Amino acid sequence: MKIVPDTSIIIDQMLAKLIEDNFENAEVLIPEAVQSEIENHANKRKDIGYNGIDELKKLRSLADEGVIELKYVGRRPQLDEVSLARGGEIDAMIRDIARKHNATLITSDRLQSQIAEAQGIDTYFYQKQAPQIVKTELEKYFADDVSSIHLRENTVPMAKRGKPGQIELIELDYVPLRYNDLDRITNELMAQTQLRQDAFIEIEKKGVKVIQFGNLRVTVAKRPFADGFEITAIKPVNRLDLIDYDVSEKLLKRLSDDAKGILVAGSPGAGKSTFAQALAEYYHYDMEKIVKTMENPRDLNLDDNITQYAPLEGSMEDTADILLLVRPDFTLFDEVRKTRDFEIYSDMRLAGVGMIGIV
Repeated sequence: MKIVPDTSIIIDQMLAKLIEDNFENAEVLIPEAVQSEIENHANKRKDIGYNGIDELKKLRSLADEGVIELKYVGRRPQLDEVSLARGGEIDAMIRDIARKHNATLITSDRLQSQIAEAQGIDTYFYQKQAPQIVKTELEKYFADDVSSIHLRENTVPMAKRGKPGQIELIELDYVPLRYNDLDRITNELMAQTQLRQDAFIEIEKKGVKVIQFGNLRVTVAKRPFADGFEITAIKPVNRLDLIDYDVSEKLLKRLSDDAKGILVAGSPGAGKSTFAQALAEYYHYDMEKIVKTMENPRDLNLDDNITQYAPLEGSMEDTADILLLVRPDFTLFDEVRKTRDFEIYSDMRLAGVGMIGIV
């Protein structure tokens, strides 16, 4: 029996198991297009690329043991074809190979399965089990007073705990974490991100991901961006009202009546964001103002009535242009750092928008 796997069944790491259960002694034809797509993912440091390579190694082991006959067939796709993979070019090449060799196409991609069946190609569709929303291993590190978790390969897990201004760094275990430990935690986090409505990938670049996972801001760093595998997760410990800060009547009156350009400055962990959040909610609820935010990443712990904006197509300047059309009474601008950030802050203030900047 001849079988042709597509990219989905390989990166899901299910092909070797299916072969052992259902397709022993089969002739497995791996399209060069599949290997090329997996290699492209791996070159971009994406986990699915490494998963695919691991599965291809398992297939080679099965071939060496005589369980299957393994061949690579077809041509390697051109660069433009790889770039059009999302448009279905690679999938079409894989279907052509299955048709040419009169083989069974194995896939875990429902759309690929339906198109192949419509084209008269013998198809085996693997139905993935629907994953469940669970508490992740990373979340289990967080106690009530823990503000951040710091995980790095070959070091013990660390945490910061305490209230702003009273932070202490503690060790959570005496056993150093290995690369595989961090990889397992990251894979679980990415899988749960796809399931949860309160989770999304904020930034994904070569060597780094920033994930907003509920009220956690998670940064995953790898080589070449970092010199090692590292996961940092930050959680807001306190959510305070402005009245909790014991603000003087004079300052409260100025914030209420006069202040339209505010900068909140302080050292990391001093409570800048917590104060700015309290101020934003004071303007919304007590002063009955429309409040929006500009954040990258969107990690402020705010009420649902306050809309949080990210950089539009990577540009905070474009976000500011949209906000000038929306015309909020106040905008909370988080992470004002670069010269251009201060210029955007100034432009919006000059346009009449009340501004709260976190430096």
